Amino acid sequence: MHSCMVLIFQSCFQTKLGNDWILRSMLLFITTWCFAERPRTSLARENNFTVKMFTFQFFTMFSSIIYIAFFLGRINGHPSNYVRIAKQWRLEECHPSGCMTDLFIQMAVVMILKQILSSCMEYAVPSLKHQWKRYHKKILKEDVKDEVKDHWIKNYSLSSIDSFSLFHEFLEMAIQYSFTTIFVAAFPLAPLLALVNNLFEIRLDARKMLLLQRRPIPRKGKDIGIWVKILEAIGVLAVIGNGLVIAITSDFIPRLVYRYEYGPCANGHNAVDNCLMGYVNNSLSVFYTKHFENETRLKDNGSESLGFRVKYCRYRDYRTGDDYEYTSQFWHIFAARLGFLVLFENVVISIKYIAAWFVPDVPASVANQNLKQTYERLQKELQMTNRDIPDNQMPNRCRYQSTTV
Repeated sequence: MHSCMVLIFQSCFQTKLGNDWILRSMLLFITTWCFAERPRTSLARENNFTVKMFTFQFFTMFSSIIYIAFFLGRINGHPSNYVRIAKQWRLEECHPSGCMTDLFIQMAVVMILKQILSSCMEYAVPSLKHQWKRYHKKILKEDVKDEVKDHWIKNYSLSSIDSFSLFHEFLEMAIQYSFTTIFVAAFPLAPLLALVNNLFEIRLDARKMLLLQRRPIPRKGKDIGIWVKILEAIGVLAVIGNGLVIAITSDFIPRLVYRYEYGPCANGHNAVDNCLMGYVNNSLSVFYTKHFENETRLKDNGSESLGFRVKYCRYRDYRTGDDYEYTSQFWHIFAARLGFLVLFENVVISIKYIAAWFVPDVPASVANQNLKQTYERLQKELQMTNRDIPDNQMPNRCRYQSTTV
């Protein structure tokens, strides 16, 4: 519950920082001056700013999810030796059914509540600014008969935009793409919810750009620039993240190890229909109540409330009951997780690069069409150039060119 509240605050914090000129100025200063950076061109400066801004937002939004997926319940020690903050407060435990439940809830909050809040804030802020400017500022009122000038005056009364407006749209899509790919193994509905959100948000963005903001100044660009490399990096992180979720966070590997090594069907025996019978009992370790710490020692050992004395409890882990050291089954599962992670990542990344090699970024038909348009444009320019040159100068020009060659 605490992590969900933190994520809601982070989503509002991200929306606020996205339009904060102080943050942009600070990051621009870091990009330009710190660490002895001296970009030679404005494009290199924009690329450095994009990478730093995306990295900042990525770790801001993913810190709680990474903690739940890979650290929650694994760094808090064990009974009789818990890790405590200031020697007083214990760290939070996973859900009794496993950390996948906590990760599922967190991803559901991200893909539902966070996207709704972000979309509402993204449209509400320009709308409120437009209403404020409309009713509390003087708007030019002239008897304009020229339609072009009248359009300019109406466009001037809208909210102003800057060079970061389109940048924030790219940043939002990159963060959403990260959420829908890196932890999709824990929340398979993420791509569907992202699609539904984009269907609504594309209309909100169109209305915002047409009715609430001034017309942007177009700038020619060959492609989306550095964002291509960022998306490729997210694709690699998605393979690594999903591999870690399946191998570490979920119970997929412990179930396989128990099924083929420790369960009733181990070593090829099919004595029962359910080969996972007894798995829950096998995954629990024993803790004797006599080893309770002084801070957690119970006043009632069960004799008064239950009618019998409780001598031990069970908890999710693979430890011995005497010295609480890891058992051989724990190291067996650890080796299986490591082997699965290495195999999974190499296979999936190989498939990714093979598919990228077979499927070009620009289809051959589109590339041929662009080359044809370029050829036709150059032909027209050559004809116009030849038409402008007088006939009496053509031999001299040709003779000069041939002599030069």
